This record gives sequence, structure tokens and C-alpha cells, in this order.
Amino acid sequence: MNNSFLRISIWVYLAIFFLYLLGPLVIMSITAFNSSGFPRMSPWECLTFQWFGELFQDQRILNGIKNSLIIGLGTVVLSVAMGLAGALMLTQIWPKLRATYYTIIIAPILIPGVVLGISTLVFWDRINRMLGLGADSFLSNGIFLTVIGQSTFIASYCMLVLVARLQRYDVALTEAALDLGASHAQAFRKILLPFMRPAIASAAVLAFLASFENYNTTTFTFGEYPTLTIELAQKVRYGITPAISALAFIIVALTVFFALMNEAKLKRQELVAVARKNATVEELAGKIKLPSFFAGNMAAVLLVVFAVATITVVGTAATYNPGQCIADIREQKQLEAEQRIQELRKQREERRKQREAEEAEQGGAQTAPKPSNNSGFGNVFAPNSLDGSETEGEDGVSEPESAPSNNSGFGGVFDPNSLQGDE
Repeated sequence: MNNSFLRISIWVYLAIFFLYLLGPLVIMSITAFNSSGFPRMSPWECLTFQWFGELFQDQRILNGIKNSLIIGLGTVVLSVAMGLAGALMLTQIWPKLRATYYTIIIAPILIPGVVLGISTLVFWDRINRMLGLGADSFLSNGIFLTVIGQSTFIASYCMLVLVARLQRYDVALTEAALDLGASHAQAFRKILLPFMRPAIASAAVLAFLASFENYNTTTFTFGEYPTLTIELAQKVRYGITPAISALAFIIVALTVFFALMNEAKLKRQELVAVARKNATVEELAGKIKLPSFFAGNMAAVLLVVFAVATITVVGTAATYNPGQCIADIREQKQLEAEQRIQELRKQREERRKQREAEEAEQGGAQTAPKPSNNSGFGNVFAPNSLDGSETEGEDGVSEPESAPSNNSGFGGVFDPNSLQGDE
């Protein structure tokens, strides 16, 4: 029972882990086929392919993809070259300096991308000024600065991949080639380079993907050549559309396709190696009967299924027209909005009638009290105190206002009739 519980727990953990890891990608891929103007999966409206058409009509996105591809290729060439040189140097350097050299080579990975971007921009700007070049020189070009900035840390990743492969290399092979009269260049090109080819391919793929998705370093160096990540970040600030989901779906589909292709290739090589190992001498001398491409190769089967599904989706997109469905959804939304407005008006009318009824009941039950001027300041703030009208007495009865008094402490000097000789 303990083994069964442990096995079930492991499967539950794996399910939760992959759901957490791949769930957002699946949801975003589904939103690319929903006709809603905002990328969402629920509520589902209509199946549509219009967001893919809008994606391929967006010139900013297409320009960003082009710049990302150019920068990615430049980064691959520079990073793999520096990584291979660093790996060869690490295996041949004096052992006492190997740890120090390794720390220096790995240091760019630990530096934040923002710092690398700012440092690259400032450094090459100073070099440009020292050489007396203009602002439109090659050293100020956004593609050049981005490739340099990204290669500073991507080369370290490439070096780690190449070192792992280089540690299994037998140096005696190079020494034997040199003893037989080959030059160092020939030994490198015909012996070491073929051995390192799988690691170089892996490092190139890693460098391209790291360059394609980089944002922190690129945001300071792109200049007039924004990459795809820069364009997406600028679009998100002003609101996103399902066209972004369509782009994400294409990237996920391409990733799955190439992953299945690579897995099918590796499985095929493994099956061929097993067939040759189990072959007899006669079969080796003649022609070995190799297994079919799909025999025992599940990745190849999935690759074919994926290709057929892709062709089906593309064919459906070319003939499917969701116009009627979208019109029905729009009409349904309009009817729901009108119904909601009528309900709000009805609720407002009911509240108004209820308020009038309450006011009528209060008016019939009691009379509003007469406002009192007993504010503690007498009748100073009474509205009729300045025009000689009647004022209230202490008992609330109106009394005529008394004649104005001149007992101001200055006699009758300020009396308005004092200048006319009146009393």
C-alpha cells in the first residue's frame, strides 16, 4: 500500500506540475480562436481565424520578428564562437588558474540584464566619440549594440554546453593527428570539430532562443530596430488583442513541431544502432534490413499526427466564415443590453414612486416646524434684520422692530440726519 500511495502521489504531483507549467500556454492558445475582442476563453463566442489574419497584417509585429531573427543569427555566430574559444581555453589553461578563469567567464550570467544593457550603450558611445564618428555610425547601430549586449552573457551559456561535451574528448586523438603530420588547423577541423558538432548545434539553439526572448538588455540597445519582445511590451501598455494569442499559438506550435522532429530523429538513430549491433556478419557485409521509420518510434507518429492536424486547421481557416455567428452574437449582446437598460429604468421608476409615497405620508402626518432663530446670537443673522421688518419676540410672536438707536458711544455724530439740522 505504501508503494501504491507513493506512485499515486508522484502522478498527482506531475499532473499539478505540468498543469501549472503548461496551463497558461494552453489557455492563451485557445483564446486565439475566440471571436471576443479581448483574449479570453470564457464565455466562448464563435470559432474564428481572423486574429491570425490581423497578426500577419500588423507591420510592427512583422518588423519586430524580422529584427529578432537578424539579431538572433548574429548573436548565435558571436556567442558560439566565443563560447567555443572559452571552452578550449578552459581545458588547456594552467590548472591553478582554471578556477579564476572559470569565475571570470561565468560572471556575466550573474550580472542583471539591465546593467549589461546600460554598460554596452555607454561603453560603445564613448568609443564612438573617441573615434570621432557621427551618431549614425556603425558603432551606434541598434542591431550591432544589441548583438554585442546579448552576446556578453549568452556566450557564457554556450561555453557551459561546450565544456560538458569537451570533457569527454580524448586529447590523444589530436596528438595522433599531429604526429602523423597534420597541422593544428587540420586537426581542429577534421577531428575536434566533428566531435563537437552536436554540442555546437545545441549551443546555437540555446543562443538563438535566449536572444529571441531577451528584453532587459535589448530595451537599452535596440535603437531604431525594435525586436519582437520590445514591440509586444509596447502593445501591452495600450491594450492587447487576441492577435497576441495567435502569435503565442504559432510559437508554441513551432516549438512542439521541432521538438517532435528532434525526438523522432534521435529515436531513429537509436533504432538503427540497435539493428546494426544485432546484425550478423553476412548482414553487415551486405545490406542491413533497417526498421521502418514509424516502428517503435512514437515521436514520429505524433509528428505525422501534428502535421495532419496543422494542414486540417489551415484548410479549415481558408474556407470557414464565422460572419453569421459573429452577427448573431452581436445581436444577442444588443438585446441583452437593451433588456438591462429597461430593467434599470424600471428599478429607477419604482424607487421614485416609493420615495414620493414616503414623502406624501410624512407631509400628511405632520407639518414641517417653523425654523427658529434661537442660534445663540439673537437676531443678528435674521434675514429681515437689515430692512426694518418685524422680528420675533422671546415667545415667538412677531413684534415691530424698534427704532434704530444711536447709542454707539459717539452720540449722534454718525446720524444720517445730523447734517440737515433735523432732530
